[in-house]
Amino acid sequence: MGGGPERTQEKKAHNTRLYFEVADKQWPVVYSQDYNIGFLGLEKLHPFDAGKWGKVFTFLKEAGMLKDDTIVTPKEATEDDLLVVHTKRYLNNLKQANFVEKMPEWSINVATITEVPPVALLPNFIVQRKVLKPFRLQTGGTILAAKLAIERGWAMNIGGGFHHCSGDRGGGFCAYADITLAIKFLFERVSKVKRAMIVDLDAHQGNGHERDFMDDNRVYIMDVYNRHIYPHDGFAKRGIKRKVELMSWTQDHEYLQKVKDNLMLALEEFTPDIIVYNAGTDILDGDPLGALSISPEGIIARDQIVFEAARQRKIPILMVTSGGYQKQTARIIANSVLNLRQLGLVGLNDNNIVTQTAEASSCEATGISSPTSTQTKLKLS
Repeated sequence: MGGGPERTQEKKAHNTRLYFEVADKQWPVVYSQDYNIGFLGLEKLHPFDAGKWGKVFTFLKEAGMLKDDTIVTPKEATEDDLLVVHTKRYLNNLKQANFVEKMPEWSINVATITEVPPVALLPNFIVQRKVLKPFRLQTGGTILAAKLAIERGWAMNIGGGFHHCSGDRGGGFCAYADITLAIKFLFERVSKVKRAMIVDLDAHQGNGHERDFMDDNRVYIMDVYNRHIYPHDGFAKRGIKRKVELMSWTQDHEYLQKVKDNLMLALEEFTPDIIVYNAGTDILDGDPLGALSISPEGIIARDQIVFEAARQRKIPILMVTSGGYQKQTARIIANSVLNLRQLGLVGLNDNNIVTQTAEASSCEATGISSPTSTQTKLKLS
């Protein structure tokens, strides 16, 4: 499968507060109201819905699936936690006031990562509190959710999926490499986790984790993305084991067939101890950055395909929400989770794998639906 020799030696794990025990009454769903980003209205200059995560939680509460006391609230990743993957230089560049042409360098760095140029004018204490702290909290959430996935069979972080960030660089609204960190934490701390698969179905190439795991044969990366959009990282593509490049405006049937076929092939080539599923919704038709043409029903079908593949093989799966740049994406994410619950693919304490579920897609319009599917119409407004 390419790559360098398998690395087995790890440095001693540091003390962390990110892993902790979770009560049985709590769903393996990680979220904090402090995930949401706001910096004096400047977040409106980026197409990303910086309040998406809170809306997903609200919709799942309204549906009766979650309550305030049945979700898991994560802790913020500390510098020691981040140093498991990130370089000291990179972290310092996010906070040090080294002036370049009379402009604080840290402000320029964060403005570049968030793609909101006026952030460069903000004092660093505001940037830390309003931008980077929510990113660090979501990063802690992904790390914890990975542990929960191993314990419960599945887990979800209503956030995270910062797949453009690697150990020494950020970009594309991604400041910390939460996917890499979650896998590295498992390798360090959970002895039965020795191999991981990343299934990245965001519209953009996941160049961050691809750079981080390029020479690590313990990690298999499948990436399905629009070849014509950001980040165009040819070097990072070397880290992909199963690459599926899409043309702009690809529609449901072709997309879902490629996802299903390639996921089956990936799981024939590699047997992971966990799947990290980057479930970006920027594939939605009309997304200003994704430039694909997938319907809301197609997104729900896609998530079902991935969860069925994992659950039927008894492979723990972690879902992170990643990109999605339209107001309706929060509703679609919630509806997809409710569909997974309805089909028995996720549950409160659900390490028993459900096998009697629809085999392919929940959407008849895709042309690859299963007659055994029990899905009903879900609200998409």
